[in-house]
Amino acid sequence: MFLRDAWYVAALDGELQDRLLPIKVLDERIVLYRQTNGDPVALEDACVHRKLPLSMGHIRGDDVECGYHGLIYNAAGECVRIPCAGRIPKGARVRSYPVVSRYGLLWIWMGRPELANISTIFNVEHWGDPSWGVTRGDGMTVNCSYLYMTDNLLDPTHVAWVHPGSFGNAACASTPVEVKANETGVIASRWMRAVEVAPLYVPFIQFPGLCDRLQHYEVRYPSHALIKAVFVPSGAGGPDAERHESAFIMDSYNFLTPIDAEHTRYFWFQMRNVFPNDAEISRLMAEGVRNAFEEDRAILNAVQESFAQTHTPNIDIAIDAAPLRFRRRMQQLIVAQESSNVREIPC
Repeated sequence: MFLRDAWYVAALDGELQDRLLPIKVLDERIVLYRQTNGDPVALEDACVHRKLPLSMGHIRGDDVECGYHGLIYNAAGECVRIPCAGRIPKGARVRSYPVVSRYGLLWIWMGRPELANISTIFNVEHWGDPSWGVTRGDGMTVNCSYLYMTDNLLDPTHVAWVHPGSFGNAACASTPVEVKANETGVIASRWMRAVEVAPLYVPFIQFPGLCDRLQHYEVRYPSHALIKAVFVPSGAGGPDAERHESAFIMDSYNFLTPIDAEHTRYFWFQMRNVFPNDAEISRLMAEGVRNAFEEDRAILNAVQESFAQTHTPNIDIAIDAAPLRFRRRMQQLIVAQESSNVREIPC
């Protein structure tokens, strides 16, 4: 079902304050908290004694105390105190997960901890570049499998019907999509030539008339996406378009964290090459993007419900080439991971 040897976004950095924060990732219950130095901690959310969620307990300095019988666990998940007990039983520990802060997000490693390498966290180009603006995003819950969401993020054409007042317009309905795959994921992209600027982008484009527009939809394993939008004056589209003096570029970063088989937490933010310090532009762009993502949420919730309740098979069409390619490779990676885990079990 899930690729576990990978980094996922556990929460927005700002969500984790001075309290215990329960979350679920890949159908595992986890509690987050901060140590006194501000470092995040992620533990299995179940005391080894009677399995009460540790998130119902208390933070005690750098440790967490169970709210049932007072067992205390350190950041490594080791039980370090049991009231009214002379000794701590062997194996009295909960699972501890590697967790780090990056890009205003908390990233958690869900697989074998010895494989966790922070250099493999999704790289955000231009992060910290003062000439680029940031549209701060959210973490929203969508009531569907993460795979329906990767389908959506590898489908540039859907914006013509789902987002006609924001990301899409008539030009998005029929231009062919090119699909490529590499070791990290799948890309669906296309240049649309001499077209109207889509409504969401009109206030931010700094040239008149028709445009050439790039839609670059890239989803990397396990479920992280870069959606790049490039607008240049008509006739200027192509490999060098991003260097055009009037180019508008918006890089949308989308991180999908499976909660369980039927629910996903969707984290996002954007980077833009214009108006870097304009708070009003950031507000307007965030408002427009949130409204568009609500349109996606309505569609994806309905798709999940309909697949669960109907019994006739679906068919795939030409625009599904990229999503299907991604799904096939994901299944291969999951099978390979499971096989590796089986081999590591001692006889």
